[in-house]
Amino acid sequence: MAMGFGRKNTEEVKLEEVKVWECTSEKCNCWIRDNFKSSQTPTCPICKSEMRETTKELQVVNNNSIYANS
Repeated sequence: MAMGFGRKNTEEVKLEEVKVWECTSEKCNCWIRDNFKSSQTPTCPICKSEMRETTKELQVVNNNSIYANS
């Protein structure tokens, strides 16, 4: 009887260039996706420092929250 252990996931991981905000503190490596931010110019949820806008190559994730992009 064959078992399915070790079988590779055939679903392709989709990556795209995504706008993110990263913490400006050298002691913190927090970042958040732009479509998950809580304000127009977010502060770091971990250390409360300023955040700067940049991009990362990330797996596609949709935010279906009613507050997204508001």
